[in-house]
Amino acid sequence: MLSEAEFFDVLRHGLWVAVVVSGPILAVALAVGLLVGLFQALTSIQEMTLTFVPKVGAILATFWVSMSFMTRHLTIFWSDTIIPAIIGS
Repeated sequence: MLSEAEFFDVLRHGLWVAVVVSGPILAVALAVGLLVGLFQALTSIQEMTLTFVPKVGAILATFWVSMSFMTRHLTIFWSDTIIPAIIGS
């Protein structure tokens, strides 16, 4: 059984892994959203699909490129933190 301190340490580490894994996708979504918003402001084009389609494309491309990075971090987290906590070692 995990003590309270060990539980919170595992929780803290899990939240940090979630931030690291989601960081590239969120950064790209923010950058593309700012660029499209700037483009819309400069050209006065207010089309809703103009913001959605490039953002989804950029997110999918970033996910595809960083998939090995995300998988490696999640696998290390599970094998080094979660599995030993379940086993009790």
